[in-house]
Amino acid sequence: MADTTDSNAAIWKSDEIIKEWAAKANEREKTRLAHWQTMAKLLPFGGSDEFMFLDLGAGMGAAARTVLDCYPRSTVVLAEFSPQMIVEGTRELAPYDGRFRYLEFDMLAGVWPEEIPTDLDAVISSLCIHHMPDNRKQGLFVEIYEHLVPGGWYFNYDPVVSPDPVVEATWQRTNDREDPEAEHKRNHRSPEEQARYENHVRYLIPLDQQLGFLRAAGYDGVDVYWKYLDNVIYGGHRPS
Repeated sequence: MADTTDSNAAIWKSDEIIKEWAAKANEREKTRLAHWQTMAKLLPFGGSDEFMFLDLGAGMGAAARTVLDCYPRSTVVLAEFSPQMIVEGTRELAPYDGRFRYLEFDMLAGVWPEEIPTDLDAVISSLCIHHMPDNRKQGLFVEIYEHLVPGGWYFNYDPVVSPDPVVEATWQRTNDREDPEAEHKRNHRSPEEQARYENHVRYLIPLDQQLGFLRAAGYDGVDVYWKYLDNVIYGGHRPS
């Protein structure tokens, strides 16, 4: 059974860790930009459409910035757990002044701030839902659904696991070929890096299970809209 102790606070509310995280942001974003662009293109809007979306677990706002760039008349509410991340994200989003606002939100608690609109045109999340235990994944999908307008879409970009060890081994072998230093880094983590890794993987679950959560919450159009090895973009639509 997974440890239910909340280790997110120890990691993502640490000044030292967020400072280190922010310093490496550009390097990470280069590898993920194309994935966020794919997620942005999946949204059912034209380039001149005005709409509001929520970036849930927004971090420093990289996914939100990608959507804002794709749709110049869009606006975003960024919900984030870490005050330190909000400070860094506000700095990164300065060129989008007037098109964004941050709210502090603990997704694990399940109580949504009243400032989050209940008529959102879309919701996105990126690399955060996997930090939630299964009951909160299910709860969040229902809560997101309730905050979408009829016809609104939700897309999530996240890692998954496979119940098949052959598949898992194939994913790791392929990822190691793309990053020749991956195996060394995996075998030589500092205590802090190991703690972050364990926090990263402890609630990872298979893809099919998460698609089932979406369908049970009432979404239609549920599908895996992009996949590369253990990284996926899946989503669904609140029926009109």
